[in-house]
Amino acid sequence: MSLLKIAIQKSGRLSDNSKKLLEECGIKFSNGAGVLKTTAQNFPVELLFLRDDDIPQYVEQQVADIGIIGENMVVEKDKDINVVEQLGFAHCRLSLAIPKEETYTGLTYFMNKKVATSYPKFLSEFFRENKITAEIEEISGSVEIAPGIGLADAVCDIVSSGSTLSTNGLKEVETILKSQAVIIGNKNLSAEKLEILSGLLFRIRAVKNAKENKYILLNAPESAIQKICSILPGMKSPTILPLAEKGWVSLHSVVKEDQFWERIDQLKEAGAEGILVIPIEKMIL
Repeated sequence: MSLLKIAIQKSGRLSDNSKKLLEECGIKFSNGAGVLKTTAQNFPVELLFLRDDDIPQYVEQQVADIGIIGENMVVEKDKDINVVEQLGFAHCRLSLAIPKEETYTGLTYFMNKKVATSYPKFLSEFFRENKITAEIEEISGSVEIAPGIGLADAVCDIVSSGSTLSTNGLKEVETILKSQAVIIGNKNLSAEKLEILSGLLFRIRAVKNAKENKYILLNAPESAIQKICSILPGMKSPTILPLAEKGWVSLHSVVKEDQFWERIDQLKEAGAEGILVIPIEKMIL
């Protein structure tokens, strides 16, 4: 039987999150120190641990069938591959930053400036589209230090919290790309490998759906059922069970993570009591 070859970053936060996702999908594999390739024990996949900036090329060349990588690297490398699935973690942004003491006047600030970056291709396209003429200084690491040592006037780099920029005397002024982890795939996978990929995506989506939702149980008077049902529609409608105390029911439903606190306040106002919120391990729609 064929194995679906999955490339993931060999170290770092994205690597840890990628391995955690596969483990949450029930895929068991060994990953000892220095291991660059391993086969899962209970699912037809082989994992390749590679440099993140090499993964798009290896997927294009079918050295790997799919890869887990940040969208920022996908757009910079611009290989002939498919973006198969957004994964909802490793959120960051590619931003322009300038020294804190400088006054930002808009994108024209960068006219005839020197900008240090590890993303020269994407930044060049961005400046060209916005009719900005600037010199791009490509460096592979420690981009934030460039203005401080006189190498550049500004930087374009990946930002999560912004603390690294601040520590190096910089301030973020323009976001030019929002990024998250994605699955990329070769465009010419065999039917057998597409079937394995489909099974993997089924598991991944069940894990993603669970993380994006909360399971809610609450008690309420029967007179409040209609109001509460309008607040908690759930996947179809809330489950309603009678309690031993006459005139009271227990309602069970699911609410989106990003709507959670707003819905809780509305439920309390509608008469809900004893509200329990429980994480969901897997959620299959």
